[in-house]
Amino acid sequence: MCGFTGWVDWYRDLTSETQTIKAMGDTLVARGPDADGLFVDPHALFAHRRLVVVDPEGGKQPLTRRFGERAYTIAYNGELYNTEDLRQQLLAEGFTFHGYSDTEVLLVSYVAWGEDCVSKFNGIFAFAIWDAANQRLFMGRDRLGVKPLFISRVGQGIVFGSELKALLRHPEIEPVIDEQGLAEIFAIGPARTPGVGVFVGIEEVRPGHILIGTPNGIQTKRYWQLQSIEHSDSLEKTVETVRDLMIDTVERQLVSDVPLATFLSGGLDSSVVSAIAARYYRKKGRPPLHTYAIEFQDMEKHFTANAFQKSLDGPWAQMISEHIGSVHHRIVFDTPDLERHLLDPLLARDLPGMADIDTSLFLFCRRIKEDVTVALSGEAADEVFGGYPWFHREDALAADTFPWSLRLHERMGVMSDALKQAIRPQEYVQERYLEALSEVPRLPGESGREARVREIGYLSITRFMPTLLDRKDRMSMGSGLEVRVPFCDHRLVEYVFNIPWALKTAGNEVKGVLRQAMADFLPHEALYRKKSPYPSTPNPAYLALVRSKALDMLGDSSSPILPFIDANAIRALARMSEQPSEHRPWFGQIMGTAQMFHYLYEVNEWLRRYNVRVK
Repeated sequence: MCGFTGWVDWYRDLTSETQTIKAMGDTLVARGPDADGLFVDPHALFAHRRLVVVDPEGGKQPLTRRFGERAYTIAYNGELYNTEDLRQQLLAEGFTFHGYSDTEVLLVSYVAWGEDCVSKFNGIFAFAIWDAANQRLFMGRDRLGVKPLFISRVGQGIVFGSELKALLRHPEIEPVIDEQGLAEIFAIGPARTPGVGVFVGIEEVRPGHILIGTPNGIQTKRYWQLQSIEHSDSLEKTVETVRDLMIDTVERQLVSDVPLATFLSGGLDSSVVSAIAARYYRKKGRPPLHTYAIEFQDMEKHFTANAFQKSLDGPWAQMISEHIGSVHHRIVFDTPDLERHLLDPLLARDLPGMADIDTSLFLFCRRIKEDVTVALSGEAADEVFGGYPWFHREDALAADTFPWSLRLHERMGVMSDALKQAIRPQEYVQERYLEALSEVPRLPGESGREARVREIGYLSITRFMPTLLDRKDRMSMGSGLEVRVPFCDHRLVEYVFNIPWALKTAGNEVKGVLRQAMADFLPHEALYRKKSPYPSTPNPAYLALVRSKALDMLGDSSSPILPFIDANAIRALARMSEQPSEHRPWFGQIMGTAQMFHYLYEVNEWLRRYNVRVK
């Protein structure tokens, strides 16, 4: 994995802007600590930061290949998992290679097949290719949006990059937000509407899209989308297909020239990935797989089971490790660790995020990076297989809004009247929700319940999952760790999306079809353990910490957030939080009262540290 940024202008000589593109590239050093590179053309500038994973010599970037009189240059962030398949096809068509990197394969694929190349890729990617002879810019992003890509149209050209911070370093792009940006932060956040870059003038290249730029203009096209088709496979055939896809997907993602490990929380999803990887390592005669789990100090002392978190992960992770024969590492953090690094995720993400679970993931990835460079994660299984509570709870199924954010009225309670009048949060969220529903591919003749579950699945994959993928990308790449997500393989997603709910929940079990598919890999008690989300610290010291931060923010007259919040409402919430209460998440499964204080504190620091100006 890497980071890149660029600037293309068809009507301006950019050769004097080398220092500008270098400064933009320097913002991405955490994504690529191993090497850097520049490409300078009169109308195109690329900067690249590299994290070496495959082909240390042949994968240097930006990479230029010449074919006769024509030169093509690529800057790329990602990983192709069908590199060898593509290489063999291209060799058969007469192309040659100078190395064995997927970077070169991706570039040659474009030379051979043009914009259709993206439909042949199995992987996670964002890239930019400059065709100098035709003055053509070609960019693409993977189907599910695992790898980020932002753009801004500057003058008669375009500026782009892996992260917002790279674009914000450009002298003609300012950190300005308007009512839409405020609505994204206060009503949608920490999620984000696809395509919206929050800052004025910044857009996101949406997942499954390409961008083509020429002197005649810039256009984007969708090359992939989920489709609804009749599922005719029996339960037995469905289980077999899911098993085969899972095995093939995980095994493809174990290719690396550097040390590799897996996340192992003890939950079903990471256990599945780790078990397949461990068996593959044994089959190939490799040393045992290394697995990593995150825990918090005194978790047993402070943990209380609730509807969203049923049991502690630690003992289960250890049991799974012993079953699959991995070398297991328990990474334990405490509240002081969170306090010291409370805002590191903000600087990695460039937007307010998911509070303590961002911070703990950032620290977890940084610790893993001390040992390995690549890790596989169980992220995205709940969106794909329907594991979240909102697939099963009647209140969520019946809600006329995003089911992971049912308490908008509670969020509005901390907003100032001026902000509510400016952004009209209920109308904004409803508009975004209806926009998402309008995209859902319908299946003719599907029943009301099945149709609604299909809607929830589509919303989860296209609106909730990107939030977690953004988080996983920024927190891992902020430490120079590449994290791969097998459950985002598009073949798996396409197949499972169309499995009827009765088969997905085979045996009347949440994610039943996945559990049955993995019966040969994991012990029964682990297969059928109730879901537990990524751990959040239950230590009351964390609540006290972020509550104090929020109250201090209110007491500072220079706090830029003050015009947008109701200080009295926040003080009242602080008083209420001193008494034990039911866990009531306002976003996802984890973000409750403590995370509300943390999120508001992050928003304030984001406005301050990024010098955000409200238009």
